[in-house]
Amino acid sequence: MTIPSLGPEPRDLERRLFLRRAASATGLAVVGLAVAGAVGCGHGGAEKEGHGGKEKEGKEGERAEGAKEEGGAEAEVTPGEDLMQEHGVLERVLLIYDEAAQRIDRGAQVDPALLAAAAGLVHRFVEDYHEKQEEDFVFPRLESAGRETALVAVLRRQHARGREVTDEIIRLAGAGRPDAALGALLRSFQRMYRPHAAREDTVLFPAFRKIVGGSEYRDLGEKFEDREHEVFGEDGFEKAVAEATRIETALGIGDLDQFTP
Repeated sequence: MTIPSLGPEPRDLERRLFLRRAASATGLAVVGLAVAGAVGCGHGGAEKEGHGGKEKEGKEGERAEGAKEEGGAEAEVTPGEDLMQEHGVLERVLLIYDEAAQRIDRGAQVDPALLAAAAGLVHRFVEDYHEKQEEDFVFPRLESAGRETALVAVLRRQHARGREVTDEIIRLAGAGRPDAALGALLRSFQRMYRPHAAREDTVLFPAFRKIVGGSEYRDLGEKFEDREHEVFGEDGFEKAVAEATRIETALGIGDLDQFTP
């Protein structure tokens, strides 16, 4: 019977170790030569590489210079990214509405003060700020360019209707009796705003990005940030997220893992 080998023979092992050391030494030598060549190349090396080499060197230099100017500062948030982050706050309120509506349906207790707080967050952050950004900066540019005009018209109507529903939610929650009428309003708000935000994220914002030039797009990012500071002071987005988190925790839905199927 042949006994299977459990490892290399001693001589074979010595030979492998020798080859590994040799390969390692060779690799280090190659790396050292490459680094030395890059350092010694300078501008003349770029000239030898032709136009492609100059372009590569120029781009790398611009990136390095940009990094120096920024001094390690945080990357700027683009207008589209800013608006989509704000949709995240809206989605968390929709989760709160969904939980409250389910409790109302089964006759479970719901603190109306929490619903009033959630609707207040929608009123302040979503309607008076986020949607105003869209209505002042995004919709007019698309309409002027003749792009997604039918979609913009629907979104405008939904903004107006959403404000009416929010006012009614605040009124009924303030009455202190969460009932079937309030549950129906919460569901209607969810039903409208989930596809509303999804169309904006996947259709409206990409179309907006295409018609706005790069420099103007960056300028709009600064304008968005300036308005956020005007309306909320510093860290307006972070404060909205913290408020949504507080309401979720009070409702007992603050643990993300509880939604894992």
